[in-house]
Amino acid sequence: MEKMNGYLEAGLDDVRFIGICGMGGIGKTTLAKVLYNTLKDQFEASSFLANVREVSVTRDLVPLQEQLLSEVLMERNLIIWDVHKGINLIRWRLCRKRVLVVLDDVDQLEQLQALAGNHDWFGFGSRIIITTRDEHVLKSHGVTNIYKVRGLDYVEALQLFHLKVSKGKQPTDDRVELSKYVINYARGLPLAIEVLGSFLCGRSVEEWKSALNRLQEAPNEKVLKVLRISYDGLDRRDKEIFLDIACFFKGKDKDRVKKKLYSCGFNSDIGIRELLDKSLITIVNNKLWMHDLLQEMGWEIVREHHSDKPGKWSRLWLYKDVYHVLSKNMGTDAVEAIIVDVPEMTQLEAKSFSTMISLRLLEINNVYPSGNLEYLSNNLRYLKWHGYPFNSLPVSFQPEKLFKLNLCSSRIKYLWKGIKPFKELKSMNLSHSCNLIRTPDFTGVPNLERLNLEGCTRLLEVHQSVGTLKRLILLNLKDCRNLVSFPKNVCLMKSLKILCLCGCLKLEKLPQDLGEVECLEELDVGGTAIRQIPPSIVQLVNLKIFSLHGCKGQPPKILSSDFFLSLLLPNKNYDSMCLSFPRFTGLSSLQTLDLSDCNLLEGAIPFDIGSLFSLEAIDLSGNNFVSLPSSINQLLKLKILCLERCRNLTSLPELPPEIVFVGAEDCTSLETISSFTKLSRSPNIALNFLNCFKLVEDQVSKDNLAVTLMKQWLLEVPNCSSQFHIFLPGNEIPRWFRFRNIGGSVTMRAPRLDNFIGFAVCAVLSLPRCMDRFYSEIQCKLLWGEDDYKFSVAIPSFTTLESDHLWLAYLPQETFKTQCFRGLTKASFNIFYMGEEFRNASVKMCGVVPLYMEVEDTVHKGQQLWPPIWNPGPSGLRRRGIRNFYTLSWLEGNAARSLQPSAFLGCIYKFRPRKIHDI
Repeated sequence: MEKMNGYLEAGLDDVRFIGICGMGGIGKTTLAKVLYNTLKDQFEASSFLANVREVSVTRDLVPLQEQLLSEVLMERNLIIWDVHKGINLIRWRLCRKRVLVVLDDVDQLEQLQALAGNHDWFGFGSRIIITTRDEHVLKSHGVTNIYKVRGLDYVEALQLFHLKVSKGKQPTDDRVELSKYVINYARGLPLAIEVLGSFLCGRSVEEWKSALNRLQEAPNEKVLKVLRISYDGLDRRDKEIFLDIACFFKGKDKDRVKKKLYSCGFNSDIGIRELLDKSLITIVNNKLWMHDLLQEMGWEIVREHHSDKPGKWSRLWLYKDVYHVLSKNMGTDAVEAIIVDVPEMTQLEAKSFSTMISLRLLEINNVYPSGNLEYLSNNLRYLKWHGYPFNSLPVSFQPEKLFKLNLCSSRIKYLWKGIKPFKELKSMNLSHSCNLIRTPDFTGVPNLERLNLEGCTRLLEVHQSVGTLKRLILLNLKDCRNLVSFPKNVCLMKSLKILCLCGCLKLEKLPQDLGEVECLEELDVGGTAIRQIPPSIVQLVNLKIFSLHGCKGQPPKILSSDFFLSLLLPNKNYDSMCLSFPRFTGLSSLQTLDLSDCNLLEGAIPFDIGSLFSLEAIDLSGNNFVSLPSSINQLLKLKILCLERCRNLTSLPELPPEIVFVGAEDCTSLETISSFTKLSRSPNIALNFLNCFKLVEDQVSKDNLAVTLMKQWLLEVPNCSSQFHIFLPGNEIPRWFRFRNIGGSVTMRAPRLDNFIGFAVCAVLSLPRCMDRFYSEIQCKLLWGEDDYKFSVAIPSFTTLESDHLWLAYLPQETFKTQCFRGLTKASFNIFYMGEEFRNASVKMCGVVPLYMEVEDTVHKGQQLWPPIWNPGPSGLRRRGIRNFYTLSWLEGNAARSLQPSAFLGCIYKFRPRKIHDI
C-alpha cells in the first residue's frame, strides 16, 4: 500500500491516472473499493463504475457515461444519446471539479477513451483509478503509475481463509492440515481462498476431505469462470500459445519456448507479450511461469467436451494419457502436440501415429513402438525423439514446414535416400547416433542453420552437398572418430561461424580453401590427425577462437632429419613435431588460442606470435619447449597464459603489460622469471608456481622473489585496491610476517588506519596425494568483533602437491570496512581446509601482517612499502551477500571466475574443447 499511496498523493493538485493491474481474482476490485471508501470524502465528488467490461458488452458505454455524470453531478435522469455526446458532456461538466473516479475491470482502450479520455477532462487534484487485467490497455492510454497486485503471502492467505471458513476463529486440530492444503492449492489467490472458505464453512471434516479430493480431479468452477475471462479475451493464436505454455512450457526458458512456438507457426514475441499484459503469465529469471490455477484452467480447456477421451484432446502432456492413446491406438486428428518425458523404455503401437494427421509438435523419449513406423504427420514442425529406434524416417514423411529435427542417440543408419524437400528446416541434431555411416543429401534443405553430428562414431563421410548450405551457422562433428574426409567445397558456406572437428581422430586434412569461410569465428580441430594447417587460414579475419589441443600429428614417412618441414611458420625446426603452420599474421580478431598438448619443442612456437594483437588468452600447456619467444611481450591484450605441465621450460621472459594470470603448475624445470616491472599496468595478478621446485631451490632467492614481486607490483600499480596472488613450494613463513603461529589460526593487533593499504596473509600447506584427483578448498576467515570476512583458494584437480607449499594473498583495505578496526585491540585469522576428500590435509603454520604505504621526504622521493610483502593463489575474489563474504575460487581446474568488486581475473578459464549445445 505504501507504493500505492505514493502514486495517489491525494493532497496534490495535479490530475493523476493510476492503474491497478493483475490476474483475475487477485484482488484488484477489492483494493479499489478500499481506496475509494477511504479517499472519497477528500474530493468534491466521486463515482465508482463497476464491471466496465461486462456492462460495455451487454449495454454499451452510454449507460456508464450516464452513471458517471449522475454520481458526480448528483443529477438524476441524465440522458445521453450517443457515446460522442457523452464524451463532450463529461469533458465540459467535470473539467472544474476535483473528483475521485474508479473504473473497474476495464479491458478495452475504447472504454477509457469514452469515460476518462484525458487529464484535462477533470479538475485540479482529481484521481482516476483504473483496474484491469490488461497492462497494455493502461500503457496505451498513457497511464504510467501502474500498481501490480501481488498474491497473498501464506500468513495473509491463512487469515483470509479463517475469516471465511470460521469467522476468524482458529480451526480445530483436525482441520489445521486441511487448511494448509487449501492455502497451498490457492497459491495466494484471494478469489480461490474466499470461494473455498465459503464453500467449506459449516461442513464436517469428512466433507472437507471429500471436497479437497474433488479439487485434485477438477478445479472449482466458480474460480475457473472468473479466471477464464482473460483467456476468452485472447485472439485464436494467443489462445493456442497460452494452452501450449500451460500444458508444456511452464517453468521453461523463455527463449527456447519462443523458438518452439515460432517453429509451430506462432508469432511468439507478440503472443507472449500479450499474455504478460493480460497477467496470464509471468517471467522470472527468464523462465515462463503462470499461477497453478491458470494452468489447471488451461488443462480443463483442453479436456472440455472429452474429459475421459485423451485421444480427442489437442494436447497430451501426462505420461498416463500418452500411454493410453499410443498403446491402444486411440489417437485422432484432434491431437496437435505431444510432449512427455517417458520414465523408462516403453513399447507402444507404431501405427498409433497414423491417425494423428494434425500433429505439429512431437517430443518424446524412451518410446519403442512395436512394428514398423510407416507414418508421421506431415504437419510436424518440431520433432524431437530421443533414442529414435528405427533405421530411417518413414518414406511417406514429407513435412514441408518442419523447423527442427532432433533424433539424438537414435538408431538411424540413414536419414533418407535421395533428395527430400525440407525447405523450412533450420536445425538438425543427429548427435550420438552411432549407427549413422553417411549423412543424407542436403540439397533439399537450403535453409539449414545448425547441423549437430557430435558423437556419430561410425560416420565415415559428410555428403558434399553440405558445402552448399549457404545459411549454415554451426557444424559440429565432434568425436566422429571414423570420419576420414571433410567436404572440399566448404568455401561455399558463407555464413558458417562455428566449426567443431574436435576428436575426429582419423581426419588428416582440412580443405585448402578454408580461409574463404569469411564468417568463421570458432574453429576447433583438437585431437585430430591434422599435420598441416592450410595457408588460407590467415584470411579468417573474424576468427576469434582457434583450438589445436592435442594435435600431435602423425609421424611422417620420411627420414628423421627431414621431420617437421615449415613447422609452425617459415622458421623450420626439424627436431619438432609434425604440425605445420602458416604465418599467424592476418588473424587480427583471434582472442583465444589453444596449442596445449601438441608436443611443441624448442623453436616450435611461431616467431610472429606477437602479431596476434587481439589475443587475450593462450594455452601452451603440456608441451616440451625450453623457453618462450621474446615476441610474446608484444601481445598487449594478453591476460591469460597457461603453461601447466611444460616440464622442460626453464625461464619466463618479460610478459605483456595486461597479464593477470600465469598458470605454471608442474613446470618442474622452471628456474628463472624475468622482471615483472611491466606488470604494473595490470591492476590484479595471480602467479601459480605449484611444484616449481627449481624456482625456489635457494631459500634466500625464494624470499627475494616473493618480496620483490609483491613490493614491485604494489609500488607500480596506480592504487593498492587490487589483489596479488602467488603459490610457491615452501615450508616457512617469510621473515617479515610479524604475526605468525603454528597451525591454522593467528591473532594480531588491529592495524592503525594511517596509510594502511591492506593485509598480507600466508600459510604453509600440506596436502597428501589424492587418488581421486578432486580439489581442495582452503578457506581464510578474518574475524574482528561481530564482523567476519572470508575468502578461499582451491588446489586444482589436475595438480598433486609433491611437498609443502606456501600460499600468500594480499587483501586491499577496500575489502574491509576499515571503520570496524577502530577501538579494536586484536583481530583473528583462521585458515583451514574444506572438503571431505582432504581430511588428512593440514595448515602447518600461518601468518598475517598489515601493510602501510609510507611517504618519504622530498630528499628520498617517492613511496616506500612497509614491511616488504608477497602473495599467491590463482583465483578470483567475489562478494557474497550482506555478510561481505569474499571467495577466491578456481574455474574448471586452473581458472578463476570474474570478481567483485574489482573484477579480478575476469576472463581466466581453462581451455577445453567447446561444448556445443543444441538449440
